[in-house]
Amino acid sequence: MTVLRTLKRRYGIAAPRVAVHTHLPWYQRWAAAAIVLAVVLGLAWLTYDFGRSLAGFHSGEAAAAQARLEGELARLQEENAELRDQLAANERKMQIESSTQGNLAGQLQALSDENALLKEDLAFFQTLMTSSNDAPGEIRINRFRVRPDALPGEYRYQFLVVQSRSRSKEFQGRLQLVVDLVQDGRPQVLLLPRAEDKGEPYALVFKFYQRIEGTFTVPAEAKVTRVQVRVLENGIDMPRSSQTVNLS
Repeated sequence: MTVLRTLKRRYGIAAPRVAVHTHLPWYQRWAAAAIVLAVVLGLAWLTYDFGRSLAGFHSGEAAAAQARLEGELARLQEENAELRDQLAANERKMQIESSTQGNLAGQLQALSDENALLKEDLAFFQTLMTSSNDAPGEIRINRFRVRPDALPGEYRYQFLVVQSRSRSKEFQGRLQLVVDLVQDGRPQVLLLPRAEDKGEPYALVFKFYQRIEGTFTVPAEAKVTRVQVRVLENGIDMPRSSQTVNLS
């Protein structure tokens, strides 16, 4: 009886109602879910944008400001490129002008040196013209100069040695340099040529005149104060002529 009553309640008039649902394909369910998700995201974005608007931020104005800044950045980049080109052109122009000025300075120095040499030659010929009044065989030193050279401790000297016209035989001798210097606070004297120095720079062989030019070297830390040049004839220890120049 109990089983019969149970069957009547389940399948009889008093049985629970049965709901009939339409079966939807999976793609329709996914499409519906996507639509719902899009709607939710849209509402979320609107809510977020509305909240930013309430806080004083406006996306349209921000986008316009960003576009304006990007335009300004592009303009500045273009202007910087133009300035760099102008700077490079100016640097090339300055290099050309500097090179031109250097060439002009070199030409001016060459002309100045040539002018000085011409003056020396003029003085030399004037000396020859007046040397007839000198004692026979007199030796004279003209325009003795000493100046620092390119390297530290190196000095260049030059002068003209002249023999009076009244003496016809060839002069043979040598020159000697006496260099006064100060090194480590102590005065010293350097006699040139040294024992190991030999050759052309110190030999003198001429009949009327000889132009002498050479260099000597002292320690780089030394300071030259005075230089004396002496002209000695072979076989005679006493100088035939001498001249001194002070450097300080």
